[in-house]
Amino acid sequence: MAESIQAATAVDLRDAVALLEDATSVTILCHVQPDADTFASGLALGTVLERRGIPVQVAFASPAAVPASMRDLPGGHLRVPAGQVRREVDLLVTVDCGTAGRLGHLADRLAGAKHTLVIDHHRSNTRFGTHNLIDAAAESTTAVLAELFDEWGVEIDADLAHCLYAGLVTDTGSFRWGRAGGHRLAERLLATGIDGAAITRRLLDTHPFGWLPMLSRVLASATLVPDAAGGRGLVHATVLRADSVHLGAEEVESVIDIVRTTAEAEVAAVFKECGPDVWTVSLRSKNAVDVSVAATALGGGGHRFASGYTAYGDRDRVVTALRAALD
Repeated sequence: MAESIQAATAVDLRDAVALLEDATSVTILCHVQPDADTFASGLALGTVLERRGIPVQVAFASPAAVPASMRDLPGGHLRVPAGQVRREVDLLVTVDCGTAGRLGHLADRLAGAKHTLVIDHHRSNTRFGTHNLIDAAAESTTAVLAELFDEWGVEIDADLAHCLYAGLVTDTGSFRWGRAGGHRLAERLLATGIDGAAITRRLLDTHPFGWLPMLSRVLASATLVPDAAGGRGLVHATVLRADSVHLGAEEVESVIDIVRTTAEAEVAAVFKECGPDVWTVSLRSKNAVDVSVAATALGGGGHRFASGYTAYGDRDRVVTALRAALD
């Protein structure tokens, strides 16, 4: 990159708009195992750039295909397979990525970009871009983009609203932990005529039948540890590869939102086996524990109430390490 990470700059909305307007080509990278906030953010920003005649690509490193629940998001034609992502570009933008590691093997594209702009809402963001637009108070990265579009003078039509709403509804858990700003933004987006109920149902409430037997086996593994997290309680469950190999990542990711409903535990964790002694771990908390602290200590990051990390070793050792980080 022309500018070093050490020269990283915090930018405001106006600076970010200027950077985007001056770009002659743009690559937008979403994080691996994309959720709706990262992918919909990429498509929304990509759509605006395409409308302005700026060559743009949207991509993520893995999986190879777009998750089924996100295949009807407007702007999907902008997504290219990881192997087709340009190695040199004027501006590379990452959306909803707290660290460069979340880009997977596409992190190497950072080196070929003249400028890099990180757009995110994770408090634990490492500011790995040459320019960083981080709003830790925002409900979602799509909420950050809504403000960026307003600063830019972009009209938020139904296609853009669909994408922005998708990220907002998923990152707030269907507004279960949303704040006033998120509800105001949702009202504005719904006023464009989008079908919020249909978008939510597609993203959060639709799974293949195979999800049910997988869920049965995973919930049977659930363990309650009442004295963990300073006595506030931890509930954890395990998703083995043998139980989930026939399902998409979004089905596996959905498990945490069921485990977290346990009344006796402040913190919930799901250990997802992704290789021999390799686990991706999802963490959730209700209100008293900042799980981003534990996730960051274990090499990951995220939000106060929703974070994650990757762990290595046998499952018992990984569970023990989490307990230590929470206490």
